[in-house]
Amino acid sequence: MTRLAFLWDTFLQLLAGVPVTLSLVAVSVALGGLLALALTGIRRASRLGEWAVSAYVFALRGSPLLIQIFLIYYGFGQIGWIRSSFLWPFLREPWWCAITALALNTAAYQAEVLRGGLNAVPKGAVEAARVCGMGRAMAFRRIVLPIAIRQALPAYTSEVVIMVKATSLASIITLFEITGIAHSIVSETFRAFEVLSIAGLIYLAINFTLTRAFRRLEIRLTPQSRGRPTDRPVSKA
Repeated sequence: MTRLAFLWDTFLQLLAGVPVTLSLVAVSVALGGLLALALTGIRRASRLGEWAVSAYVFALRGSPLLIQIFLIYYGFGQIGWIRSSFLWPFLREPWWCAITALALNTAAYQAEVLRGGLNAVPKGAVEAARVCGMGRAMAFRRIVLPIAIRQALPAYTSEVVIMVKATSLASIITLFEITGIAHSIVSETFRAFEVLSIAGLIYLAINFTLTRAFRRLEIRLTPQSRGRPTDRPVSKA
């Protein structure tokens, strides 16, 4: 097989792992986002909730994601009540172990991103909502949360990009996403440089597409960031 034919064949094989990678990202980010919203509510509810959420965020952000994946994939099977619970049919599968680890990890980061966005909401917007007769819950849902999401969108984009790269760790627990397929090809052909270079380019293409999509969303949600025509200069008499 010629070099060009090998590169093309490798590219086609790696493309088969793209749907697995994208599904890992989509499901874990969605579940992590819901958990982050719950954590934000708990944090704002009481001082004890703030301490508990801060401890969770510190633990998940301060430990390696690979260790978290290993703990869920290998460690949970050693806990008796988990093996006898309804969770075991899910947690014995590599797919759900990877989803669980990725979702729990990104929830900690998304909670901090959302906290930063909430802190950036102008107090005047909240006061205006209260003057208009909105209750605390309605003001949070209709005023505070949309503004916070717009403020946090750049940081959230970075988190999604990081999660795309983090899915490569799922290959350690026998999931055949892009990196998992690349490892299998390298073990068969011993042509690591070509195979891993193509895998890296695929990741770059995915992240480039995602960043462009989020950038368009940011422009759409933030009218003041759109390009405006320059004012016509006033001629002097």
